[in-house]
Amino acid sequence: MATPKPILLSVDDDPQVLRAIRRDLRDHYADDYRVLSASSGEEALELLTELKRRGDNVALLLSDQRMPEMDGTHFLREARRVYPQAKRILLTAYSDIDAAVQAINEVGLDYYLTKPWDPPAEKLYPVLDDHLADWQESYRPELRGIRVLGYRNDPRSHEIKDFLAGNQVPYSYVDVVATPETAREVLATAEITAPEYPLCVLEDGRVLLQPELRALAEALGMHTDATHDLYDVAIVGGGPAGLAAAVYGGSEGLKTVLIERHAPGGQAGTSSRIENYLGFPAGISGADLSRRAMTQVQRFGVELLAPKEVTAIVPEETTRRIEFSDGSTLRTRAVVITTGVAYRALPAAGAERFSGAGVYYGAATTEAQGCTDQHVAVVGGGNSAGQGAVYLSRFAKKVRIYIRKPDLRSSMSSYLIDQIAGIDNIEVCGYREIKEVVGEERLEALVIERLDTDVPRDCYKEPTDAVFVFIGAHPHTDWLDATLTRDPRGFLLTGTELKARADYGKRWKRDREPFLLETDLPGVFAAGDVRAGAMNRVASAVGEGSMAIKFVHEYLAEV
Repeated sequence: MATPKPILLSVDDDPQVLRAIRRDLRDHYADDYRVLSASSGEEALELLTELKRRGDNVALLLSDQRMPEMDGTHFLREARRVYPQAKRILLTAYSDIDAAVQAINEVGLDYYLTKPWDPPAEKLYPVLDDHLADWQESYRPELRGIRVLGYRNDPRSHEIKDFLAGNQVPYSYVDVVATPETAREVLATAEITAPEYPLCVLEDGRVLLQPELRALAEALGMHTDATHDLYDVAIVGGGPAGLAAAVYGGSEGLKTVLIERHAPGGQAGTSSRIENYLGFPAGISGADLSRRAMTQVQRFGVELLAPKEVTAIVPEETTRRIEFSDGSTLRTRAVVITTGVAYRALPAAGAERFSGAGVYYGAATTEAQGCTDQHVAVVGGGNSAGQGAVYLSRFAKKVRIYIRKPDLRSSMSSYLIDQIAGIDNIEVCGYREIKEVVGEERLEALVIERLDTDVPRDCYKEPTDAVFVFIGAHPHTDWLDATLTRDPRGFLLTGTELKARADYGKRWKRDREPFLLETDLPGVFAAGDVRAGAMNRVASAVGEGSMAIKFVHEYLAEV
């Protein structure tokens, strides 16, 4: 039996306008969606209640603002209770823009359109296409997509979920302990008699038992081997800087390859909501931003290799040879390193034992649903920690943020501090440090030390089900050994910073000075958080990744 199409619902009290919007929606979306309409907010809410009862999916709500008895903002607020995941778009007159902007905060409005929307091909469809694509990322029709069966506190199960989520592959997770009946149904349907967990059931019926990530990637049709002998530029790392470099490299006609060891997006890709990135007044999730960027990357013909781990860059006469952990190589004329940074390990006794099994690094969006009604901890005071805490608060019973400083003001953006202050189940615990992670089969509690007293080892135990770590950062540069010059913390030195080194003259043998983002190996550039002196913001990483391609062009003109 075919799955019913998701629904687009338009609401307007003006019959002529309602007919026009219904016509335009059907003209463009009838193949993939059912288009329904209502002439008032009250009628629309009754319809939504009935659709919910029948188990139908509503993808998008498009409502006029000025309607008698119940205006558009009021309707969308009530509709959000019934279908919280549906995209909410307000149709306004120019004079109602203030109300629309206010609705962004009041009802989580995704967008507003002003009347008239003609021509729809320019003013309506691109907006709706974008939001529907975003909705599709989290839309899970029953019994479709990849099914992952595993255990709640199993590191391998977490690794697979994190990989699929990072690569934006739709999947549903079945905990074989918490939902044994569902697990038995999946096993029976897939005819699995000897399960080895974790396991994946693909949409075509294939079963992968305890798969390695490379095997899973190949089964999903992801590319892990280069298709060309020589590239103009190879970008190592798929975070915001790498994605931006790939877009500009591909769009400017360079034969470009993007190499990512895990999943595109980097740390930013795991952020539940980025609210200070230019052009997105309602905020944007890291996953959505990464998806949009990857669409651009693919549009410009950039080749993506993932998961693929680089182990060395070897200089040749006119090219650079990139070596991989699987023994393969590729040759490129220029390289842009955008490997970013990783969260530091939690320096507490027992933390390593529970890594991936109660102690998670930047994985709030992956593990949040498993924390429903639980007590969780967030360690760190930066924006990533704040975004993770806000997201986890939607599921967990209690979220505690542990920081060594007295409060968040010195390390977190004020908009996030204000959000956290308004969420009842988040508690900021200043002057605290986690000393030990304890438990038997699973994480059970944290031993917390108070730093605001004169009593040595003033500790107490806090029952905790999971801890999410967002502390500090160390760059992904260990694989480079002594190939490129780094600062004492491991960040790559570029441009004028190289000239301050005592060994500059021994290492740099070109007549010109290094370009702004160039390392001391000509033709190898660094951009984003991996570079010494970087700003550690998504916008600056995107800017540096884009700028790196300018210097790649200048370098290629020399050789």
